[in-house]
Amino acid sequence: MLVSYVGIGLRLHDMESFRDLTRHFSELSLDVVAQLVSLGEGRGAETAARVRRPHELATLREIAVVQSIETSNAIEGIHAPSARIRKLATEKVTPRDRPEQEIAGYRFVLGEIHEQGLDIPFEPRYVLQLHGHLYRFTGARHAGSFKRTDNKVVERASDGAVVVRFTPVDAQRTPAAMEELHQRFTAAERADEIPYPLLCAAYVLDFLTIHPFTDGNGRMARLITLWLLYRGGFGVGRYISLERIVADTKVDYYDALAASTESWHENRHDLLPWTRYLLGVIVAAYREFEERIDAMPAKSTDKRELVRAFIETSGREGFAVGEVLDSVPVSRDYLGKLLREFRAEELVEMRGAGRGTRWHRVRRASE
Repeated sequence: MLVSYVGIGLRLHDMESFRDLTRHFSELSLDVVAQLVSLGEGRGAETAARVRRPHELATLREIAVVQSIETSNAIEGIHAPSARIRKLATEKVTPRDRPEQEIAGYRFVLGEIHEQGLDIPFEPRYVLQLHGHLYRFTGARHAGSFKRTDNKVVERASDGAVVVRFTPVDAQRTPAAMEELHQRFTAAERADEIPYPLLCAAYVLDFLTIHPFTDGNGRMARLITLWLLYRGGFGVGRYISLERIVADTKVDYYDALAASTESWHENRHDLLPWTRYLLGVIVAAYREFEERIDAMPAKSTDKRELVRAFIETSGREGFAVGEVLDSVPVSRDYLGKLLREFRAEELVEMRGAGRGTRWHRVRRASE
């Protein structure tokens, strides 16, 4: 089903999660506690890597930026050729059509958060400013403004049937709802009684249910997630694309969101399904971060070794040539040469033919 947003005219009595955090988080399940422990360990590994492996982190950051730009926009049906996205990510070309303009806008906001996220006050006016930057290349009238008409989240089936998934806060009350959300988040953060990642999960859920913009809510939610995590010292999103992990688990994303938004307006919703999902995304990113760092030779900028590291961390489904090109800065010709060499060394084997060709690791390079 396709998710879309259409106008309606309802007035709602919304109840934000931050009005009753104790009910949501006073007793945590063991799996959520385990996720919080894993996040703490991941943050420690990230801190150590920033000191000991700066060259490797620079490579991971370059890869993650391209993946984040591509996948976050793809979730919303915004596409461009991978080669163009890589050039847009490095600002080497000017966007030539509306999809590329939106992709370039995401790249700009992502850069703002990467470079200045710790210095930007977490206030609604700056959320509006970043939304404006998201559409800076399009000239969209709604850029940098809260929605002016009511909307609802619906699913459209292939037969045209429409099912309402969720009804957000109405347009008239949106500015006040966003102001209250930020005030309550800031107060909870300062009180320091609830683990910070849980506050991030609560904020993102409420942001998505308020649905403050005419367009761009999903992309802004993912960007704000990065922004919040950076403020809390969880910087894994710089090096591993959280957006890619969300795209890879999109069904789980929507299921968790649906489970936690039910009865949100009546303050009877359950935050835990969404919290488990979001924490799980961050934990998965930290695990991938550690795997990639461990697989990369220290202080290596050698492209041959970067391809080897990619192969080392490939899963049982193997990988396609395009996936390597999206992750490692090598040319297609050079990659073909390396794969032939690795095949001769019995490090990898090729399965399938044509567009269905996939490469699989036969053994680890150290074996």
